[in-house]
Amino acid sequence: MKRIGILSDTHSCWDARFATHFRDCDEIWHAGDIGCVDVIRRLEEVCPVVRAVHGNIDYGETRRYFPSIQQFRVEEVNVFMTHIGGYPGRYQPGITQMLHEAGARLFVCGHSHILKVMFDPTLDCLHINPGAAGHHGWQSKRTLVKLDIDGPTPCNLEVIELGSLKI
Repeated sequence: MKRIGILSDTHSCWDARFATHFRDCDEIWHAGDIGCVDVIRRLEEVCPVVRAVHGNIDYGETRRYFPSIQQFRVEEVNVFMTHIGGYPGRYQPGITQMLHEAGARLFVCGHSHILKVMFDPTLDCLHINPGAAGHHGWQSKRTLVKLDIDGPTPCNLEVIELGSLKI
């Protein structure tokens, strides 16, 4: 079993509570709009495995280090992660085909700043958008997600609220 921490849309924001909430994780996944690479470096101090994709606000060093798409396997689950992906019934163009071709059973994306967890029965795939963890945007709550992957099954999903957006 692997414990996974998921966040997105930090927009260069570091919050010490990321470390507090993710300290028991085997991996941390960042679904884009990282902002400053220092956010990833600090996450790497918390957890040995950090996977990330760049988002639409990421340029320079951040865009060079992190791809737009990550496909990987954890336990027995094929994972597909990108920043702008949409959600079941409203995927971005091309995403449905990519998820199908990847055999994805877990799809992680960010961008909307909206926390959303949905199962897509047409692809037999769980969709997770962890919402936004940073201070920039229009979201009313800052959020993180944690879950376990046990063999072929994502389970024990937990939503963590970091509080209201502060400008």
